[in-house]
This record gives sequence, structure tokens and C-alpha cells, in this order.
Amino acid sequence: MHVNCLKGSEQCSVTGSQGPDKLKLGSNTSIVMKIKTTTKKCAEKVVVAKKAATSTAKATKSATKEVTFTVHAEKGKAVYVAGEFNNWDPTAKKMAYKAKDGIYAATIKLAPGDYQYKFVIDGTWCADPENVNSVANDQGTFNSVVSVK
Repeated sequence: MHVNCLKGSEQCSVTGSQGPDKLKLGSNTSIVMKIKTTTKKCAEKVVVAKKAATSTAKATKSATKEVTFTVHAEKGKAVYVAGEFNNWDPTAKKMAYKAKDGIYAATIKLAPGDYQYKFVIDGTWCADPENVNSVANDQGTFNSVVSVK
């Protein structure tokens, strides 16, 4: 079963083995879903719908995972990672130089999903040269993409 709710909407579409259905959700409505895990046991998940849907990142805050970004750059450079996870702020997440490995690294907790990002090295925006996953952006360049499962 797949539940898809649009932000700001009280309508959700539910797709299962029997085909799509529509649910009308009011304030504080609960949906109980049985989810099969890889151990073939069923887990029960309760989703509370609110009149104004919250963002995916807030709704899955407890399901965040640590993601480490790394890039090779000369020691002494000002290196940051910017992306959808920090509103593309070029100085929000400074990366630390790891002398032993000769790289800069930063770890960020992210909810499951796909996130576009770039490195900012001494003020220059750079796609991740080690990541083949990228998308074109509105600046005529490419953003790297990380997928969090």
C-alpha cells in the first residue's frame, strides 16, 4: 500500500493491490498501516494527519540518518557543503579537514529522501566529483544528489 498526501491538502490517495482509493482526512485523523519488514513480520505504523501537512523532514525526524560528505581539497581552504537540507546556505555547514585522509568532511542528519547539494570551496560552488548522481540546475550547471534510505 502506498499513501500519498499533498502538502496543504486534506486529500490523500491510497494505492494498494486493489487499486487507488481516496481518503478524506480531517484534523488529527489517524491512519493505521501494517508494513511488512525484511524479517517478514508485520509492523504497525500510525500516521497522524493534520490540517496543514508538515514537511517530510519534520514528519520523519526520528528516522534521520547520519550522512557524511567528503571532498578532496588543499589544506587551508574554506570548505562548506550547501544544499536543500540547509536552504543552500553557502556557509551553514563548514567541513573539517582530516589530515590523515587529506579530505574535508562533514556529517549531517537527514531524513529519508533525495537531496541536491554542492561544495563551496573558497567561495566557488563545485559539484561532488566523486558522485555520479547529479541533476541540471537553473544556473546552467549540475547539482550532486544524495539519496538517503
